[in-house]
Amino acid sequence: MIIDILTLFPEMFVSPLTESILKRAQEKELVTIRTINIRDFAPGKHRQADDYPYGGGAGMVMKADVVGAALEKVKTEDSWVIMMSPQGKPLQQKRVFELAKISHLIILCGHYEGIDARIMDEIDEEISIGDYVLTGGELPAMVLVDAVVRVLPGVLDEQSPLEESFSNRLLEYPQYTRPAEYKGKKVPEILLSGHHENIRRWRKKQSLLNTLLKRPDLLLNRDYDLEERQLLEEIIFEGDLD
Repeated sequence: MIIDILTLFPEMFVSPLTESILKRAQEKELVTIRTINIRDFAPGKHRQADDYPYGGGAGMVMKADVVGAALEKVKTEDSWVIMMSPQGKPLQQKRVFELAKISHLIILCGHYEGIDARIMDEIDEEISIGDYVLTGGELPAMVLVDAVVRVLPGVLDEQSPLEESFSNRLLEYPQYTRPAEYKGKKVPEILLSGHHENIRRWRKKQSLLNTLLKRPDLLLNRDYDLEERQLLEEIIFEGDLD
């Protein structure tokens, strides 16, 4: 996979792209991540990439001709162009898995008061990371890159992304490690039993319980399998909600 990030501030990506999982994924050549400075495509000595909006108003707007030139430089027939925007669809794990199957992602980071609306014809999709406004699209782009890269085949243990929160529209079960007792709180005995089937069922039940308590909206309109129905009955009728 190739990910091109179009930004006015490429220096912001230096540390995030050279640490932890993103670093290892690039070293394994599972992904190539490049930052492109939009300002390099602005004419003139001052490389001005923004201007005052027609009709007046506060702030500056990124210029269509400059952003368009940057897009044309990296865009191919296989490219999928994403603009990070609070007006986009909220990012969900299902979409993350879908994006991970695309060979070339171009992520456009807006800034100031936005981008000239005429550039929208070049955008395939707008994505938001939440109903709030940030200074620019750089931080949301980092979130998207991290979310997509970590589910690429070979980046993590194959089972890890499938068991995490939201992968099956449920929150993840609680995790424990050494020491077996901390401040009087012990690791659940079932996790020490070595009985893999019982552990699997306990984790699934805890996942359902966690979702019910923290994000009950995720359980609406869900197609439950037989085991999930049985576990929910146990949760409700055995008093686990307490």
